[in-house]
Amino acid sequence: MATAAFLPVWSVSAKPIPAYFTGIGAAHMAEWNTFYRNEEDEEDQEEGEQSGDYKATGRDSLVFLVDASKEMFIKGEDGQPSNFDMTMQVVRSVYASKIISSHRDLMALVFYGTEQSKNPRNSFKHVYVYHDLDEPGAKRVQDVDALRGDKGAQLAAETMGSGETSLGDALWCCANLYSDIKLRLSHKRLMIFTCRDEPHGSDGAKDRQARTKAGDLKETGVVVNLMHLMKPGGFDVATFFRDVISPPEDESELGLQLEPCDKLEDLKKRVRAKEQKKRAMARMNLCLGEGLNVAVGIYATAVTARKPAPIRLYRETNEPVRSKTRTFHTQTGSLLLPSEIKKSQVYGKKQIVMERDEVDAIKKFEDPGMSLIGFKPMAKLKRHHHIRPAVFLYPEEDEVKGSACLFSALLTKCSERNVFALCRCVARRNFPPRFVALVPQKEEVGEGKVQISPPGFHVIYLPYADDMRTLDPPQFPTASQRQVDKMKEIVSKLRFKYRSDAFENPVIQQQYRNLEALALDMMAPEDIDDLIMPKVDQIDNRLGPLVQEFRDLVYPDGYNPENKAAAKRKTADTGGGAEKKPKVEVAEDELRAHAQNGTLGKLTVPVLKDACKRFGVRTTGTKKQELIDALIAQLGK
Repeated sequence: MATAAFLPVWSVSAKPIPAYFTGIGAAHMAEWNTFYRNEEDEEDQEEGEQSGDYKATGRDSLVFLVDASKEMFIKGEDGQPSNFDMTMQVVRSVYASKIISSHRDLMALVFYGTEQSKNPRNSFKHVYVYHDLDEPGAKRVQDVDALRGDKGAQLAAETMGSGETSLGDALWCCANLYSDIKLRLSHKRLMIFTCRDEPHGSDGAKDRQARTKAGDLKETGVVVNLMHLMKPGGFDVATFFRDVISPPEDESELGLQLEPCDKLEDLKKRVRAKEQKKRAMARMNLCLGEGLNVAVGIYATAVTARKPAPIRLYRETNEPVRSKTRTFHTQTGSLLLPSEIKKSQVYGKKQIVMERDEVDAIKKFEDPGMSLIGFKPMAKLKRHHHIRPAVFLYPEEDEVKGSACLFSALLTKCSERNVFALCRCVARRNFPPRFVALVPQKEEVGEGKVQISPPGFHVIYLPYADDMRTLDPPQFPTASQRQVDKMKEIVSKLRFKYRSDAFENPVIQQQYRNLEALALDMMAPEDIDDLIMPKVDQIDNRLGPLVQEFRDLVYPDGYNPENKAAAKRKTADTGGGAEKKPKVEVAEDELRAHAQNGTLGKLTVPVLKDACKRFGVRTTGTKKQELIDALIAQLGK
């Protein structure tokens, strides 16, 4: 999924929403298009599902459990930030990104190994609940900002201090935070940040208590992850934490990281990979043959980031309003019920009227699912077959046991033989069937053992014959080989390695910076770097004289690319008439050189006409290109 940069946007919660009713006059029969959605509407609906339907699936929740021992505050070599400072930067980053992408998710920040205690009912010593499990907001971001840097370390020492450690009590406290929430939660995740692989030293009783409480958490559906940080001598996960953390959810999960993080960017990547929810757009069966089904889920790997939609407020109370629409008869003014509204389509100058259930029957082809048709070489898949963004296919082992094994075998064979699977796909109920190509992708792991590309199939939607167009492009003069070679030099000078995640949308970034400044009472928003603006000076330094050389080859002398009006001719001293330009003649050798180099276009139309007269060339028109073509044909004899 696409993720906006970690800059926050804050919203204000309100009390019960007042309703406004809007009367809309309408005919007794609605137009077909008002009911029968097109493909773009379906895609918008798919993108809308990425934001999460909280009523149907519940909210995501994340608890940061941070070690506050003295070892966490030791700075690294060469002025590197301490492990505690890196953790606070990551927590702040996740808070901000959640505010942007999923502001209704719940988050909490808990410290353990503290001298002071602060938790519900103060039942646990040396556990400090800094933030309860609640929606992130501007105040929480400010609180975490206060814990960063040297001043943050001093504030943490004054507020919480460092004391004894009991990870079992900390996990028990986190379990109570979850039990106090009455909302429906879809994902429950706990992240432990520490640089101590033996938090209790040689105290076996505390180790057993922590393992027991971790098991209780995992039984209630809480996923426990370890974000272990670098310490002198290394971090041995097997010593204690191997029995505390949750096993990998599936092969796409990063699982147990054996190497600790010593850089902020690596820690951010690991946290981001764990905290991002992987919510399927749809789940269905992939039928490989009669009675052979594989449960799969469809996921969006990238979704267009958009500015949040504006919220209408009631001007007297500043509370959000909710609008309702009612349909009235245009002649009688009576309120129409949904059962009284029919659908119509004009065909052959006749209005075809249908009931709602008839329209539903027309739209339905078959139940959602994907059926294998066959296999094709990858060479058969062309670039122009791409008509809409692709999605990603991954097995759902929880739905049908053995799906992951069979899916992996299919993926391996398709990759070995360099083929794609051709399937018929119905994504949801009442959706039209589409032909799709399943393109295999192997797993790719980068530095820090962070997964870059998961194993699975890219679902490429293929066009129908009705979608293909026959284009009639306009005809333009063909470039000469010298012009093509010169442009190749320019392109080779301006090549660079493109990465889509290196460029942020400046409009969205400016929007979030402004909202951040308003919410945090900043004097002015932070400046943004518009990364899509061309670096003119750097381009000029790279190209050098190539631009002028290309201009001399392509454009005629005196060509003005800005289309500015030419200067007016000066009037003659006598007679008030315009001063005539002297007649310019081009020698035959020079003319032949222009024709050979493909630079006849640099000559003016009068010069070309004069050359045609001298060579006895007859032309059917007076356009410049026609004169050039005629001269090239004559001089080529």
